[in-house]
Amino acid sequence: MANRKKTPSKSRKAAAKKAAKKPTRTSAKKARGSAAKKQNARDPKKTAPKKTSRKTAKKAAPKKGAKKAAPKKAAPKKAAPKKGNRKPAKRAPRKAAATNAAAGPRPKKVKRVCILTGGGDAPGLNAVLRGFVKHAHELDIDVFGAEDGFTGLIEPGGFRRLRPMDVRGILPRGGSVLGCSNRANPFSYPVGEKGEEELVDVSDRVVRRLKDNDIDILVLVGGDGTMAMGMRFQEMGIPVVGIPKTIDNDLAATDFTFGLDTAVTTATWAIDALHTTAEAHDRVMILELMGRYAGWISLSAGIAGGADVILIPEIPYDVERVAKKIRQRSELGATFSIVVVGEGARPKEGTVSTISEGREGHLPRLGGAGHRLAAELDGMVPHEIRTTVLGHIQRGGSPSSFDRLLGTRFGVAAAELCKERRTGRLVSLRGTSIVSAPLEEATAEPKLVAPDGQLVKAARAVGIELGG
Repeated sequence: MANRKKTPSKSRKAAAKKAAKKPTRTSAKKARGSAAKKQNARDPKKTAPKKTSRKTAKKAAPKKGAKKAAPKKAAPKKAAPKKGNRKPAKRAPRKAAATNAAAGPRPKKVKRVCILTGGGDAPGLNAVLRGFVKHAHELDIDVFGAEDGFTGLIEPGGFRRLRPMDVRGILPRGGSVLGCSNRANPFSYPVGEKGEEELVDVSDRVVRRLKDNDIDILVLVGGDGTMAMGMRFQEMGIPVVGIPKTIDNDLAATDFTFGLDTAVTTATWAIDALHTTAEAHDRVMILELMGRYAGWISLSAGIAGGADVILIPEIPYDVERVAKKIRQRSELGATFSIVVVGEGARPKEGTVSTISEGREGHLPRLGGAGHRLAAELDGMVPHEIRTTVLGHIQRGGSPSSFDRLLGTRFGVAAAELCKERRTGRLVSLRGTSIVSAPLEEATAEPKLVAPDGQLVKAARAVGIELGG
């Protein structure tokens, strides 16, 4: 009997159909993937661009009238910053503006300055000008120079632009490429023919000239007299920056001024040269040095050059003590003596020797201290006496390396003060650092040699007679 093929019953067929409709894990994944593809086709932003056929493009294109709510909602979600990462970009400017308003308006940028070299010349002036002009150029500041001190701001002409190329090659040169003047005091300026001059206040001309040329700051290179004029111009509304200059080293605002080192070096050379001729002729050689009322040059050069007697303004001398020192040397077999005297030195109960009296706005011209001492010693010592006045040789010549370096540093520092608009101040050397100080310090009590200071003690320790 042949086997009959079993056919499923109706109940089994229904169960099979129900099982086919129930989704499995694999079929569910396929379904989700298919749904995602359809969704990506509707939102082109979520899919990479690729070539599609026309039929596919028609299918993927949204139907007319379809809502585009989904992409609109997605865009702001992407643009919105995450919680906790908000940047206070709008708040910072409001706070800064409030701070600026409280601090006041920002200072005007310095664009043009004028520099001049007042008073007498000093080795290192050109180093100052070079350092100032070159650094000011880097700071985008235009520099103008007034020739012959304040004369260039009082008389027509004498006012010119200074560029880095104008100060090239001047570092080893003495003097000043701008020129100096110790007669051009704008508050007491000589007007009229020589011998019939009248002293007139022409400071208003200086102020007008500076304003006509849009000068923001006036830079003065000078000593106590020039700085005193600077303070008066400050009161007239002209911003001033100072650079201390004097071979006398008598400005209290700074430990050292440029020019002193060169002057001392030159004076020491002169003492060395006098030793040989004094010894050859068995003479007493008196050397008169500059310094006005301060004895820094005389004392420093005298110690460095091996002088036997040093007379300085700070210690009034007794001529008998000087003569006694020379006689003692003769008794010990020394046939000569070297005496250094500062131009401001004076005997006890005596006055300072002058060549001409001072007048309003101008100091007296000192001189004659050496010749007076020679006359006083005549007949008191068993030697011929000769006097040498070194004079302006101390001011001239190529500046020493120290003065070139200090002058350059002063010029650079002054340009920085101009950039920062820190006016009413002057640059200063304190220890080994360049700082700034009020102009008033330059015009305060002069810095003199302390009679009981270390330099004086060192001189006495090696047997030098100081006359008092």
